[in-house]
Amino acid sequence: MEERPWEADPEAGFVRRLGRSPHELGLTSSSETCPDIWEMDNGDLAVIGRDITAQVADRLPDGVSIGEDERLVIIPRSLAAAAKPDMPDA
Repeated sequence: MEERPWEADPEAGFVRRLGRSPHELGLTSSSETCPDIWEMDNGDLAVIGRDITAQVADRLPDGVSIGEDERLVIIPRSLAAAAKPDMPDA
């Protein structure tokens, strides 16, 4: 595989949830399956959402591609908005 400038670190630990929990936002009634956003100990972000890669692969905007080891996930707008104050500006 071609070397890329960034790789996900599977050894990174979860530090903190960004924003409010899916339960607080009314996005789930189950603790087993819910969208979420987490900061990792290396500064990267982990996003848990619904995988819709197969459904959108043939209609991606120009210049957008999804690698073999990547997935396009969707999260609720309210979850991202709730996480915004916890994210650095740069």
